[in-house]
Amino acid sequence: MKKTKSIIGFVIAVLLIAVLANPAWLPVSKETLAKINEIRQNSFLLEKSWEFTAAHLLNLLFAFAIVWVVYTILKFVLTAAGEKDERTRTINGLLIGLLKYIAVIVAFIWGLSILGVDTTAVLAGVGILGLIIGFASQSLIEDIITGLFIIFEHQYAIGDIIILDDFRGTVRSIGVRTTVIEDAGGNLKVVNNSDIRNFQNRSRLHSLALCEPSVSYETDLVYLEKVLKKALPEMYREHSDLYLEEPVYYGVTELGDSGVTVRIGVCVKEENIFIAQRQLNRDIKLLFDASGIEIPFPQVVVHNGH
Repeated sequence: MKKTKSIIGFVIAVLLIAVLANPAWLPVSKETLAKINEIRQNSFLLEKSWEFTAAHLLNLLFAFAIVWVVYTILKFVLTAAGEKDERTRTINGLLIGLLKYIAVIVAFIWGLSILGVDTTAVLAGVGILGLIIGFASQSLIEDIITGLFIIFEHQYAIGDIIILDDFRGTVRSIGVRTTVIEDAGGNLKVVNNSDIRNFQNRSRLHSLALCEPSVSYETDLVYLEKVLKKALPEMYREHSDLYLEEPVYYGVTELGDSGVTVRIGVCVKEENIFIAQRQLNRDIKLLFDASGIEIPFPQVVVHNGH
């Protein structure tokens, strides 16, 4: 839907440029046509005057349409180039964000020049104002610089799963100032780049989905291990689209109050870790039921003092 709107806007802008590039096509008076041509001949500069006419309006539309077309073309090129891999997609996302700001600034200054404003003085004023704002907005500058370090040091990219504080989610966008993270429930968290510290990137390496069931003390561990040795390869063949390799039996991890805890794990992609844990738990429960291996309930032993 968003892409369709961009295409429609692009077509409208091109048609607007075509019409405004040929003022004779417009149903305007000869005086307005003469004024439009005068502005064009002076590179969109007028004598310093606050007079606003139809000629100004038409040339403003012409300028804004050109900026919009150039911005849309560059955005399309960057978006297409960003489909190669996640890193390129991340860098191009930042460039598109910067391009948007540049397009607005260019359109604003060009519009002022069409209206006859001395843009040199405006740029000088903006430079001084920007310096003042820069000192007053150090957090903004810190966000921008941190965002650049995040991207060029490849700390994380769009599509990576990260854990920030107690929030686990997928990076959806990295902007000039902020990063957007989406959790499994579709909730979005927008974080200033400078506030992203001590995070975990869980997408760099494969993750381990664990199942740690307890079995009763009466269970023959040698028999249990034979059952697992036979069943684990079959589990991998059945779920090879989810498991990256055969599940592994790691041994006994705890001698609890009511039973013996064993650990089984399987290597998976981070985005599939919860699905894999649920599947592994189900497979182990069914295996234990079929093999007569008891998963005990909590038990309390009471000794009679007499």
